[in-house]
Amino acid sequence: MNLNATLFAQLLVFFILAWFTMKFVWPPIMKALDERAQKIADGLAAADKAKTDLALAERRASDELRKARESAAEFRGGAEKQVAQLIEEARAQSVRIVAAAREAAETEAAAASQRAREALREHVAQLAVAGAEKILRREINAQNHAELLGQLKSEL
Repeated sequence: MNLNATLFAQLLVFFILAWFTMKFVWPPIMKALDERAQKIADGLAAADKAKTDLALAERRASDELRKARESAAEFRGGAEKQVAQLIEEARAQSVRIVAAAREAAETEAAAASQRAREALREHVAQLAVAGAEKILRREINAQNHAELLGQLKSEL
């Protein structure tokens, strides 16, 4: 075999292989690479869009959270005012109740004291009448009078 013929045959096979590759193999590979590049580009665009959407959602969430905190603070402030008002009303009512109870107790104590005085006066009057009866039934004697007065004192 001749070196020139071998080289020529190898060149011919190489060119046929290059033509076959460029005609039938290369276009599907390029098409697949182009599709892959397009998918990557679409994915990157979607990632960028998702990033902006995420940032927007985070801003909205922080705004809503801020509004919720403000609303909760207002609600808590109103509740605290209402509680303070209720406590103040309860205090005022308890003061009124205590004053009314004290007044009723003082009135009842005064009435009981008055009743006791009246009962004591009645008892003293009865004792005086009884003592006078005893004195009048006996004969008038200073020693007897002194004894009767001593008994009356011990009964009182």
